Amino acid sequence: MDAASAPASAPVHAVSGAGASASQNEFAQVDSSSKPPPRMPSSQSTTISTSRARATFRAHASGLLDGEPHMTQDDFVKAIAPANENYHKIARESYAVLFSVADRKHRGLVSFQDWEFFENLLQKPDAEYEIAFRLFDTDGNGVVDYDEFIDYYNKNKSDDSIPFDWNCDWVTLYIGDKKKRHSMTYQQFAQMLRGLQGERVRQAFHFYDKANTGYIEPEQFQKIIEKTAKHKLSDRLLASLQTLCNISTSSKISYANVRAFQNVIRETDMVDVIVRNACAKSPDGTITRLDFMNEAARSTKFSLFTPMEIDVLFHFASLDNNTGRLSRDDFRRVLDPTWQDPVTLYTLAQAEKVEAAKNAFHDPGHFLSEVFESAYHFLLGSVAGALGATIVYPIDLVKTRMQNQRSKIPGQLLYKNSWDCFRKVIHREGVAGLYSGLGPQLVGVAPEKAIKLTVNDFARGKFTDESGKITLLGEIISGGSAGACQVVFTNPLEIVKIRLQIQGEVAKSIEGAPKRSAVWIVRNLGLLGLYRGATACMMRDVPFSAIYFPTYAHLKKDYFGEGPNKTLGIGQLLVAGAIAGMPAAYFTTPCDVIKTRLQAEARVGQTHYRNIAHCATTIMREEGFKAFFKGGPARIMRSSPQFGCTLAAYEVLQSLLPLHVGGKTEAGHSIPSGEAKEVPPEKRQVEYLRSRNALKILLDIDENFGKPKVSQLKESWKLVPGFNAK
Repeated sequence: MDAASAPASAPVHAVSGAGASASQNEFAQVDSSSKPPPRMPSSQSTTISTSRARATFRAHASGLLDGEPHMTQDDFVKAIAPANENYHKIARESYAVLFSVADRKHRGLVSFQDWEFFENLLQKPDAEYEIAFRLFDTDGNGVVDYDEFIDYYNKNKSDDSIPFDWNCDWVTLYIGDKKKRHSMTYQQFAQMLRGLQGERVRQAFHFYDKANTGYIEPEQFQKIIEKTAKHKLSDRLLASLQTLCNISTSSKISYANVRAFQNVIRETDMVDVIVRNACAKSPDGTITRLDFMNEAARSTKFSLFTPMEIDVLFHFASLDNNTGRLSRDDFRRVLDPTWQDPVTLYTLAQAEKVEAAKNAFHDPGHFLSEVFESAYHFLLGSVAGALGATIVYPIDLVKTRMQNQRSKIPGQLLYKNSWDCFRKVIHREGVAGLYSGLGPQLVGVAPEKAIKLTVNDFARGKFTDESGKITLLGEIISGGSAGACQVVFTNPLEIVKIRLQIQGEVAKSIEGAPKRSAVWIVRNLGLLGLYRGATACMMRDVPFSAIYFPTYAHLKKDYFGEGPNKTLGIGQLLVAGAIAGMPAAYFTTPCDVIKTRLQAEARVGQTHYRNIAHCATTIMREEGFKAFFKGGPARIMRSSPQFGCTLAAYEVLQSLLPLHVGGKTEAGHSIPSGEAKEVPPEKRQVEYLRSRNALKILLDIDENFGKPKVSQLKESWKLVPGFNAK
């Protein structure tokens, strides 16, 4: 058989636009003839590139049969379910149920011809329903009869599923009653599946409402939805299902409530369109109930949502925001099945790294990829940090020399101001003089940034609650902790840098003064000497980071509107970083002045400071309060541009040298909080999307469709010696 052509039993395509209305789940129009309509071969199949199919097959096929490569079931799953997709709702192993469609000869292996046929099947516009049809058409005769359907259903349904009556009036509308049963054509089968979930919910409601009151308990409603639609709903919504009773004065949930909820879920895509359009028109990006209803009237030709459905939608969307004005994030939190709270995402990311480390010997590839990814970001951050530090280093040198200038008598001042200092350095020492001591700065920038960012992120994760929020105190402590931890690296490098920066002016003012190298300074100071002024350094770095990180985070979120649906551009990040650095740099200048005086080598005739208190009181007595803010403007001019230059360099390097991990490209800032990391829709393969949608249709039949049943697992375990199934 030519794999590119449709098989003789290929079903005709489903009727275009055969959508289900709100009442269609209970009533359906079917062909009343006793014989199924003639089946036509599918003529709209799109032939995919044979070379691409062959390349995919060769990349995954690990089995052999008669000397020819074949795909095992695991190979098949890896081929149709890429590792970089989001499998939070539908487990990757669930795709194995589709293997029987490709394995046309039922050998447990898929040949290249089978694979090419399956890929061509996935190219069809109605592939989702045709895959489901082929699964139930077990004998391949092109129709599904009642016994065939029930047999396959019983083999794949959950052991604990809610009972469903396949002899009910709704089912007879599609296949006739017991006396006049007929087989279902592809179109009839697809239409039945379209309304099956609604009938399952209706029967489940009757199952729990044994007294026929029209009401069930909230926990019973939760069980119904978890058994019928769990794969379509977000974790936040699933955790709050029982609160549906709060939209009325009753403590129970009515059938009308259940139908309204189901209709809202079925129209999720339309809800998202309406919310997106309405939020785009709102000045602050938030909408009220009235805004939503007005936009719904503009976007639809007739009233799509009933008052109760609006109540249901806004009840769940307002779970974490009771202000009456909701953002798109509020709706996504309950309607997007891929949504996960930031704490969960952070925990999963950390758990993945820990698991990779634990299994380093069993799965070295995974562990090394995690290490390589961390090393990649560390390397790029180091290079970018070095570039940023180099660009603003002349400002840092001017700041240090201004802070170390001790005399307040005008005639004894070497520099009048920062600009005068800048000019005199170039005049006396040349342009190279502006970069004295740059080496230690470049050596320290990598560990400094790495420790600071890592500790801040770690601490923020600890202070973040289950809803993904963090208090201002938690942000301040996180930033302060990051500043404290970096001192262990920064202080030795700071003291060496400062002495190299100062010795240039000493050499010009004192004839015959020796010029020391960084190595000489380190040897002369010794280990303890390298940490001279460490307390003052901590007094500067702790408040700096405690001010900087919370300010930067709030500027991004509250002013620029960063969120799951908005990623800030480089310009906005530069501005946020620059603004956050200004108060952090200026208000910590007094501590920086004290640190510089303690770490700089005192000249002949100058006061030798014993400790922080002595230094502070001496400066106050000899030079006045203004001396504590020497170099303050220079600190602002250095800190803000340095962050901006570092971030810009990081972005450029990341775009020039993207990291490919498991088919993913790590670039930019784009992992929004709360959104599971996955491939953008426009970059996904159509084959994967249709495979996933086919699974969603099958899961509408049963939540565990295709998974091994508990009874089957027990039978398998009986083969293990010593196992006793009870």
